[in-house]
Amino acid sequence: MILVNTETIPGRQIREVKGLVQGNTIRAKHLGRDIAAGLKNLVGGELRGYTELLTEARRQAIERMMAQAQELGANAIVNVRFTTSAVTQGAAELYAYGTAVTID
Repeated sequence: MILVNTETIPGRQIREVKGLVQGNTIRAKHLGRDIAAGLKNLVGGELRGYTELLTEARRQAIERMMAQAQELGANAIVNVRFTTSAVTQGAAELYAYGTAVTID
């Protein structure tokens, strides 16, 4: 499946628009990561625990979005976007969405 964040795919023709597809996941912070992040804030640098958490959340949201597109018979998703939002203290949602299409 082809995923792009543009409205078209260079060299390919969109034959049919299947509709909006989405995938999301809600993740909570982990106490161990919070402690490590607090210490890292004192000296600076990347918060690797949170980077890994968001990377995994993004992967899962994309997989869910792709599964929905495949159910519709699509072979590509255009105009892919991501958004995040706080659900509750210590938990956030990562939401991926785009337009499922069939291409040549």
